[in-house]
Amino acid sequence: MNNPDLISKTILFVKTKLENAEGGHDWFHIERVYRNAILISKNEACDTTVVQLGALLHDIADSKFHDGDETIGPKIAREFLESENVSEEIIVHVVNIIANISYKGGNFEKKFSSIELDVVQDADRLDAIGAIGIARAFNYGGFKNRTLYDPKIAPNTRMTKEEYKNSDSPTINHFYEKLLLLKDKMNTETGKQIAKERHRYMEGFISQFYAEWEGEK
Repeated sequence: MNNPDLISKTILFVKTKLENAEGGHDWFHIERVYRNAILISKNEACDTTVVQLGALLHDIADSKFHDGDETIGPKIAREFLESENVSEEIIVHVVNIIANISYKGGNFEKKFSSIELDVVQDADRLDAIGAIGIARAFNYGGFKNRTLYDPKIAPNTRMTKEEYKNSDSPTINHFYEKLLLLKDKMNTETGKQIAKERHRYMEGFISQFYAEWEGEK
């Protein structure tokens, strides 16, 4: 592939497309996932170009902000990569990463697998946990005007993909429905090691949250 400026052009493209995005799914989210992916890829036998493109384009049009339409992201990514004369093989791989990276309630069976997808998926999941994950969860909860916590509404960890997409449960429930489950769903050894520390941080936060809620601390 004779396009030495592809990554820098992709970065510029993504920055422009996500200029007014919600704070947890903006360019800075992409940048963090990109950095995570590069870090993880150092310990994996993978195509680093595919990893970088997958990380940069994975949330180019998140279905949450497009009425649940999961085809828009892959379509925009394909159109951009075609405009840069990227090979069809790489385009197909990147599009498959975008189509299969999301959590979707944890009950979604991936229809595609590759080490590159594993790397990018871990990188994305790392940004959903730890201190950043907590901040993103409450930022999105505020964006959707969700309650922080309601003791009467129990978390639902057995949601279907559609139920997960349409859920409006309190933000604290999201920890049990997704965030605290991610540690055990990591693909790579590097991802698993980083996830352990971030998971412990979330457990500490949850414990402190309940103590403050009950007026115990």
